[in-house]
Amino acid sequence: MTVEYVRTPDDRFAELADFPYEPKYVEVDGLRMAYVEEGSGEAGTFLLLHGEPTWGYLYRRMIPPLVAAGYRIVAPDLIGFGRSDKPTERAAYTYANHVGWLTDFIAGLDRPTNGLHVFVQDWGGLLGLRVIADHPDWFDRVVIGNTALPEGDPMGEGFMRWQRMSQEMDPMDCGALLQLSCHARELTDAEMDAYRAPFPDEVHLAGARQFPLLVPTTPDDPAVPANRAAWKVLEQWNKPVLTLWTPGDIVLGHFQQGFVDRMPGASGQPHAQFEPGGHFLQDDRGEDVVAAILTWLC
Repeated sequence: MTVEYVRTPDDRFAELADFPYEPKYVEVDGLRMAYVEEGSGEAGTFLLLHGEPTWGYLYRRMIPPLVAAGYRIVAPDLIGFGRSDKPTERAAYTYANHVGWLTDFIAGLDRPTNGLHVFVQDWGGLLGLRVIADHPDWFDRVVIGNTALPEGDPMGEGFMRWQRMSQEMDPMDCGALLQLSCHARELTDAEMDAYRAPFPDEVHLAGARQFPLLVPTTPDDPAVPANRAAWKVLEQWNKPVLTLWTPGDIVLGHFQQGFVDRMPGASGQPHAQFEPGGHFLQDDRGEDVVAAILTWLC
């Protein structure tokens, strides 16, 4: 597929607060996809998947303790976000295209023979869980935080409010959005600027604008059959699953129990909730989240 795209200038990412990692790049379907890779991997490999409208910077509070514990971390920027290329036409941003781009990226990774550990949140879950279901042999332990895998049912008023807001904001200030979504801490100006960095103008925001409209909230949505098929696999998933949640998230704070109830690998695991906390628990409660993960893995 050939698509028109823009690429955020590198100088937008100069001197990022608390994110000293050099990006790496691969090509997926003619687009450059960026990622950060750090750590020895002696303890295993953790794939960290972000959502909307964030990028790998979201994991800056979780990367150091995971690396210190011996893990190799791989944190990609989804197409349309971070340092990755950004198609300019919103029609290029389909659920199916994003699953394909992420699948191609993971297929190209040097994966451990016993499988990747993976943390999914927000659209990192909507996409990552699809890839997990399609390629279960690629993965080992799964950590799920504040996400959903919708099958065409309403998502609740909190999500609908966000969907409307995402189309009406002028400008779409991703730094302010992250602060609005954090309940436990105040972001610094430098942190908010880092979330704004990928999007110098509206052209670069096509993906961030389109993502909220891709969530399948009606039965006739084209993504519903594939999501239902994914759930059939996940409902047989016996490898360990941990859910970590901030129930104060007005958008996705009520979806934790569904994963616990439907995924056999979640049975008997030390699931946790963090309060206060908003939608982006990696930023709001990052140290607590990674401490819960490391305790679980020991």
